[in-house]
Amino acid sequence: KKKILFICTENLERSPTAEELVNNTQGFRNYIARSAGTSTTAINQITRELVDWADLIFVFDEEHDKHKSIILKRFPNLKKQIIDLQIADDYFKNDPELIDIIKKKLKKYLKIN
Repeated sequence: KKKILFICTENLERSPTAEELVNNTQGFRNYIARSAGTSTTAINQITRELVDWADLIFVFDEEHDKHKSIILKRFPNLKKQIIDLQIADDYFKNDPELIDIIKKKLKKYLKIN
């Protein structure tokens, strides 16, 4: 299975929603996901181990939250693709609208049914 890491700020709303979507939806059976946050107060903070584990990294909002910039600053020699989903921190965990947006965005990058 291809390993995906989702990164948001606090690991409370967006990235856990994406992780659960991938891990619990039949259409994503070729993938396994984990999630983390960039903040020092995140529930699950991003680590070198998580970054090394991932085949592909998705961040949620580089423009406002600087997720990609923070990752590249912490791990300067990172050679993995980091994709910005451009989803602002406007949703609660498992919000149906958030789930729909994540699915639509991921279809551009993943082979899903």
